[in-house]
Amino acid sequence: QVQLVESGGGLVQPGGSLRLSCAASGSIFNIFYMKWYREAPGKQRELVATITSGGNTNYADSVKGRFTISRDNAKNTVYLQMNSLKPEDTAVYYCNFDAISVPGSFPGDYWGQGTQVTVSA
Repeated sequence: QVQLVESGGGLVQPGGSLRLSCAASGSIFNIFYMKWYREAPGKQRELVATITSGGNTNYADSVKGRFTISRDNAKNTVYLQMNSLKPEDTAVYYCNFDAISVPGSFPGDYWGQGTQVTVSA
């Protein structure tokens, strides 16, 4: 069974930076889409960034120009570099993989445990 382990969250001042990572553990064959979501207090979970198996990226307007999503296929890992952080970026961040765990298996939708990002002076 594929599990996603997140790290990199924490407390940072406005204008600061954080780098989140999310690595898949266990057997895995291929990861098609890697995504980052976030859920702020009182708000619905929103899609922040997406990266495809071909390396194409897409961002929410609110983070465009400040956040960068990248992937390391050899390590089955996705990263989210967050710069110029704002208080409104405060949320629990979740990674999400659309993946096939092993050859011949069914595709699945996998979620990380979430990591807290707090932007405050």
